[in-house]
Order: sequence, then C-alpha cells, then structure tokens
Amino acid sequence: MTIEIRDLHHVADLREVIEIEKRVWGYPDGDEAVPLPMLAAEVHRGAIVLGAFDGASMVGACYSFPALKSGRLTHWSHMLGVVDGYRKQGIARLLKLGQRTRALAMRVDLIEWTFDPLQAANAYFNLARLGVVVEEYRVNMYGESASPLWSGSDSDRVIAQWHVCDPHVERRISRSGPVIRAADTLGAVRVLEAQAAAPLVEPGRPDLEQEERRLLVEIPAVLAPIQAERPDLARRWRAATRTVFTTYFGRGYRALDFWLDRARGCGTYLLARRDTAERQEAA
Repeated sequence: MTIEIRDLHHVADLREVIEIEKRVWGYPDGDEAVPLPMLAAEVHRGAIVLGAFDGASMVGACYSFPALKSGRLTHWSHMLGVVDGYRKQGIARLLKLGQRTRALAMRVDLIEWTFDPLQAANAYFNLARLGVVVEEYRVNMYGESASPLWSGSDSDRVIAQWHVCDPHVERRISRSGPVIRAADTLGAVRVLEAQAAAPLVEPGRPDLEQEERRLLVEIPAVLAPIQAERPDLARRWRAATRTVFTTYFGRGYRALDFWLDRARGCGTYLLARRDTAERQEAA
C-alpha cells in the first residue's frame, strides 16, 4: 500500500475532509464538524489542509489554521483523523510530517493542538513519536460532546506544543522506536500510580507534595473499557489526573515523554521542571 499526502483546496475535497471527521468521531448530526464555508475560506488564507490517499480514496486528513500566541504567528491543528482499516499504519505520522513541512515553508515554528491526557495512544504518538511538550491543562475545554468517544466525560484537554524546528523534535521524528533513556527517569517519583489489574486499572491517591526534578504520572493504557464498564472509575481517573496535571504544571513542570507498559495496563508521563527539561532537550 502506497499512501500519498496531498494538499487540498477544492470544495469537493474539503467536503470529504468533513465526512472523514464525522466518521472518525461519530458525530450523530455533524454539528460539531468543521463547517464547510469556514474550511473553504481558511484554506485561502493560510490554513493547511492535507489528505492521505490510497489511490483515489481519501483515508485520512488533517487541518490546521493560522493563530496567534502572545503576538507570535503559530498554527493551531484542529483535526487529524484516519478511517477504520487504515489506522496503526503510520498514516497519522505522515500527515503530521506533511503539516510540519508546510508550516516550515511558511516560517511557522510552532504548531499546537489539544488531546485528552487520558488517551494513552495519543499521548505516546504526540510525545514519544513527534516530540511535543505539554505544560497547559484546560478543564472541560470543549464542553459536552455528542461524539460517542467522549460521551459522559468532561472534555479536559492538554495543549501539545510542537516546536517544529527544535533539535528535540528532529531527534524524535527521525527515530522509529521509543527513545526513553534510563537517565530520563533517574530519581523520578511517581505522583500518580495505576493500581489493580488491567483493563480496569484504578488510580492511586495523587501525591501533590513532591519537588523532585522528574515526576511520573500513570494512566490506563486503554480508557475505552473503563468508560464502557465503569464510568464512575473513568470519572475518578479524570479527577485524579486533572488534580495532578494542574498542580504540577502550575509549579513549572511540563510533560516531555510518555511510554506504555501493556503488561501492567498503564502508560506513564514523564514530567520535568522547566530548568531540567531545557537541559534534557539540549542533550
């Protein structure tokens, strides 16, 4: 299978992007999908809209638009989706690398987007594979969603910062596997630990008193069965991670890495104080 990444400009292609968004997120009435007139206007004023094609079929898409952060020109990546049957084949990575190439051509060096910090696969992709850093947490950012993926859960999100020119990002995107080094976790303290057996792992009591340079935050490796079978447990995970991230981000920590331990049924964030993180990224 050969996947081709193409820039999209025509209304027919943009309409298909919206259909992919509806399919991936399962919006029942489409009200939460990007409106076609907005997408069509923005693509003529600096938006990056890319499609992933298997032959003539669009099987994935991503969309970002120009934004300002403290007066600095950036891009905000609003959507990336790959349809069933094509996931876990590297298509999302191809779309993000295509987005990066086009942003660099515009002299944009920061792309941001949100993701649910309880979605371990997204955390691994964003931090371990792309090299984003995270230091902002937004409580219930989008309000209640009609998507079955988020039903019954507050839409808490963290903001991924993808500094596309940084050597840290260059190192991550040039490697195909995990790049966790033993030194990265040396002296790290767990401030939230996953307990009990997979798949219904439970959160331990958050430790909010640590001042070590590196901290570890554990989450379930897969959230879906918890949401389906134990919505009360999913809410406990949301409350625990919300408390931990808002507390330590507020003290100058940021997330730099993530890895999965499927045997234990958990994933782990590596948080570091800003001075430590800056030295680590320069290494």
